[in-house]
Amino acid sequence: MALNYDHLMGLKREGDRFRYTDRETMLYAIGIGMGADPLDRNELPYVFEQPSLKTVPSMATVLTRVPLLKDCGYDYTKVVHGEQHLALHRPLPAEGELIASARVTAAYDKGAGKGAVIYTETAVRSAADGQPMFTLVSSTFARGDGGFGGPAGSGPQPHAIPERKPDTTATLQTSKDQALLYRLNGDRNPLHADPDLARRVGFPAPILHGLCTYGVACRAILQAVAAYDHTLITGFDVRFSSPVYPGESIATDIWVDGKVVSFRCRIPGRNDTVVINNGRCTLA
Repeated sequence: MALNYDHLMGLKREGDRFRYTDRETMLYAIGIGMGADPLDRNELPYVFEQPSLKTVPSMATVLTRVPLLKDCGYDYTKVVHGEQHLALHRPLPAEGELIASARVTAAYDKGAGKGAVIYTETAVRSAADGQPMFTLVSSTFARGDGGFGGPAGSGPQPHAIPERKPDTTATLQTSKDQALLYRLNGDRNPLHADPDLARRVGFPAPILHGLCTYGVACRAILQAVAAYDHTLITGFDVRFSSPVYPGESIATDIWVDGKVVSFRCRIPGRNDTVVINNGRCTLA
């Protein structure tokens, strides 16, 4: 089955329910590297439930896995995450039940041999009171599916990073087993665990999940800008530009302009390869 533009644009789902507990909240935090130093009192409240558990804002990206694009026709082994946008309408509780509605908002054909870009939106509300919790917009780059007859283009212009030097840089180390741990949050794509598959699709080794890198960037902003106050972050947008390999250090360059925090992530040990670009975090 190949991609079909009309079929893609008609994809939508309503009323999918998801429940999570403090176990998933702590697992997510550990999956992005929090708690590596169990004596770090800034990170301990994200991985230990007493006296009360904090939530990493980027956890919103793993709480509702709506199978909107399942069997849509793309080559799953060649799919990578292009962009991730998050708007938090209120801080995430440590546990709860959520109701999600999802739809495809756009699909672009970059041409035969050049891939396709698919944008989806997921609006999530609390099952307890019916009020909005967060909205996710993401783009999927289907590297093997260009030439399907959709409109040309690539989507909205990304956030512009300031031209001045960064105001600060936060560097965080990933672990060699981080992809194996992070996949327990729900993304079982074998690209992040199977060395043979990774080589077949062009990578020398399994890569870290893009959303794990996203979470590490959020952790860096929490550390460097928000003084570990998770309630300050109301939005978190990125464009993924290159994969991270488990075990690499990620340096997050940060620019603060009032309530807008711009950021970019790079790998110092790999000639400063940029892995996340055009980052934009909004503060309450």
